[in-house]
Amino acid sequence: MNVKITDLLASDEPKIQQVAQLIVEGFKDHWPDAWPDINSALLEVQESFGIYRISRIAVSDSGQVLGWIGGIKQYGGNVWELHPLVVKTEFRRQGIGRQLVADLAAEAKKRGGLVLWVGTDDEDNQTTLSGINLFPNVWEHIANIKNLRNHPYEFYQKMGFAIVGIMPDANGIGKPDIYMAKRL
Repeated sequence: MNVKITDLLASDEPKIQQVAQLIVEGFKDHWPDAWPDINSALLEVQESFGIYRISRIAVSDSGQVLGWIGGIKQYGGNVWELHPLVVKTEFRRQGIGRQLVADLAAEAKKRGGLVLWVGTDDEDNQTTLSGINLFPNVWEHIANIKNLRNHPYEFYQKMGFAIVGIMPDANGIGKPDIYMAKRL
């Protein structure tokens, strides 16, 4: 399948609607509180058009949005946060997410970025970091992390990201945020 990655434009209402629906569907299984409805997803998309933001979509030849990725400029542009990444369920594991991450990395680098980072929550017991008290041996838990149920941290590792830390209980007791980063 041919996929084109391009800017999501604030004027392209049909694609914005597709992205919003994609967000709700893509996060509902493991992160249902992230964007529980179309209005919260539309707000997220609108925020992606800010001056210090990157908003990119993967589109099929027929114009269907297959994936979306956003970037947020931080630390004066030295660091960019990947937020969020979502690929349509039936098109996952076909390289679209990889293409979107590589594209965002290139776009951030063009803008002077040195590091790309992502926070990847574990709210659904997908890793051995979830459901436990990570204190006081936080780094020991990180060093021994195991993927129990297809958590995306391994996808990011394959893309060159390393775990650089976690925030225990970021999403409630036993629900950490895993911080990952890579040099551009």
